[in-house]
Amino acid sequence: MNPKLSRRTFVVAATGLALAGNRAAATAEAPLTPSSTFELERFTEEVKRARAEADSQRAVHEVLARAVSDPQGVLAGVGEPSEVGIHTIYRAPDLTILNVIWAPLMVLLPHNHNMWATIGIYTGREDNIIWNRKGAVVEASSAASLSERQVFDLPDTVIHSVTNPIPRLTGAIHIYGGDFFGVARSEWDSETLHERPLDLDAARRSFREANDRFKCAH
Repeated sequence: MNPKLSRRTFVVAATGLALAGNRAAATAEAPLTPSSTFELERFTEEVKRARAEADSQRAVHEVLARAVSDPQGVLAGVGEPSEVGIHTIYRAPDLTILNVIWAPLMVLLPHNHNMWATIGIYTGREDNIIWNRKGAVVEASSAASLSERQVFDLPDTVIHSVTNPIPRLTGAIHIYGGDFFGVARSEWDSETLHERPLDLDAARRSFREANDRFKCAH
């Protein structure tokens, strides 16, 4: 992969993830059996109990899969997406639960978490590119196109970028096995694909700007 990848090429790659044979091994489709009525407080307690299990990510995956198997139930519990942003449901040193609302066609740079993550989609679509280090840069290695009812596991070493490729808001529950806001992380420049410290304030600003654009368009 050419390390001089242009921003246009990056965006085109990020928004065109209809790849046959998803090679991201952690991807799984949630069961279609409707869950019981989604209650945010109860869901949080279930996730906290799952986090305490020996195989915590597997246990968290199961809890999240049950929840997003009923997208309308989740929407009733968290509300129809209307505000682009990273909305915190729960935060502790060993666990973070976020309700992430992506603006239409929004792209987030390649970044890492330095902790495992499990993502469940309850409305819209979220496309992920998985990146591997290659010398001083990263190169795209696989992709996952996630729709409603689908759950995606990311290991603690993964580098990924995210796109909402559709012209409406996407809502997803993101669960992390640590303090998402309290760990030093990296991101990779969209032009050069070189690593730099992740600027969380800049990331938040990009969500605010995306929300402003969304509001102006509607």
